[in-house]
Amino acid sequence: MEILDLFLFAPLADIADSPIFFAEVVIGGLLTGVMYSLVALGFVLIYKASGVFNFAQGAMVLFAALTLVGLMERAIPLPLALIATMAIMVGLAFAIEKWLLRPLVNQEQIILFMATIGLNFVFEGGGQIAWGSNVKKLDVGIPDTSFEAGGILFNTFDLSAAGIAAVLVFVLIIFFQKTTMGRALRAVADDHQAALSVGIPLRTIWIVVWSVAGFVALVAGIMWGAKSGVQFSLSLIALKALPVLILGGFTSVPGAIVGGLIIGVGEKVAEIYWGPLVGGAIENWFAYMLALAFLVFRPQGLFGERIIERV
Repeated sequence: MEILDLFLFAPLADIADSPIFFAEVVIGGLLTGVMYSLVALGFVLIYKASGVFNFAQGAMVLFAALTLVGLMERAIPLPLALIATMAIMVGLAFAIEKWLLRPLVNQEQIILFMATIGLNFVFEGGGQIAWGSNVKKLDVGIPDTSFEAGGILFNTFDLSAAGIAAVLVFVLIIFFQKTTMGRALRAVADDHQAALSVGIPLRTIWIVVWSVAGFVALVAGIMWGAKSGVQFSLSLIALKALPVLILGGFTSVPGAIVGGLIIGVGEKVAEIYWGPLVGGAIENWFAYMLALAFLVFRPQGLFGERIIERV
């Protein structure tokens, strides 16, 4: 009983003794969670358009960041490098639609999923061939300093990155809910043939959504690359976005946001307050354990729709 009391109530005592520190942990988790949501949004975009999980989204983040920093290393100013990188991502969207998606229309989801696995290696290998495999520093002009407000320590870069991600998330919500293109995108996800029969241009939808996903990957690559360096471990960020999608739902933009915030706060609080009791490193696996619990009790996620099939 004493051990159980130590495990359950010692963290609560720490919170009571240092509420400001607890607030810092929660705020840090929220800022990290917004970054997770940004990566998860790329998955949601592709899933809404094609109904398949895009395994290559993490590699797209890596490729966009590598392209940007590679262009900047060749003395191209940041604004021009951003425009050029986005043009390259749009060009890739056209190529993916022509050579990957168009031949696989109405194929089983597992076939499209396997195709994105192959695309993942194309992005990773292409980025390495074009820009090299060394860790690269990305400086986008956002200061990495700290300041105190109300007794709580804030990091300028984290706040700026979270603000940029939040603006992008808001724009994407408006895009999906209020625009004709957003509604057409949802129709394509439901049934390709039905969408074609009512005049929705499937090719245009796919190009648009992969271009937007490329833009999201570019923003995520900039934020994560500037924070931790542009390196091939960036492609593994997709693994942390997967629990976010499970919590929020694979088709929900608000779900990606809420799921990211829950994961971000949960893993920080668990690592700080319960990590010492189990030897640490909770942050590495907390998100997956939480996702596993959701798969058992609510597999469609917080905002996902329950799918009922009649047999």
